[in-house]
Amino acid sequence: MTITDPFIPKVRRAALALAGGSLAGCSPSPSIGVLGAYFPDWLFCITGAVLLTIVLHAVIQRLGREDFLAYPAVSYPALVAVLALGGWLLVFQL
Repeated sequence: MTITDPFIPKVRRAALALAGGSLAGCSPSPSIGVLGAYFPDWLFCITGAVLLTIVLHAVIQRLGREDFLAYPAVSYPALVAVLALGGWLLVFQL
């Protein structure tokens, strides 16, 4: 006569789920090769966003609309984040 524990199938299912979830990280990393060195794609997005924010800052100053962005210490980092994420979505996800 065997005694079956209802807990054993749950443990087995949980172990299989954890093993399958850990294998999901084995996909290749999103990197770009530049002259033999590989850089993550988000690095290019942040660099482009910072450069574009500098250009937009110069344009805003040239137009005399510095009051357009109320709090520059908050506005410019937020603008960098929006441009970086938007660029990443447009360039690397489509």
